[in-house]
Amino acid sequence: MCQVFAGQNPERYASQNRRLRLNGQSTSIRLESAFWNILDEIAARDGVSTPNFISSLHSEVIELWGEPTNFTSLLRCACLKFLEISGAERSSLT
Repeated sequence: MCQVFAGQNPERYASQNRRLRLNGQSTSIRLESAFWNILDEIAARDGVSTPNFISSLHSEVIELWGEPTNFTSLLRCACLKFLEISGAERSSLT
């Protein structure tokens, strides 16, 4: 069973840093490649750049809950939420 997880390409979980602006402040975010790929997919679906999507998400979270204590964790959970929603949409089509 673990072979499915252990056997994945190491590039998938290699960390990548990306620089972007959040609320006008330059920052750097480090995430695994797999999460960056999903964020790129979400942004493309919405017709925006990945930095624009992340900046918008950050602003919306601040409006709802205040400054997030761990924004990278929020991004990972957003990716999981996207996969859950995508899977539910595919299931409803069958």
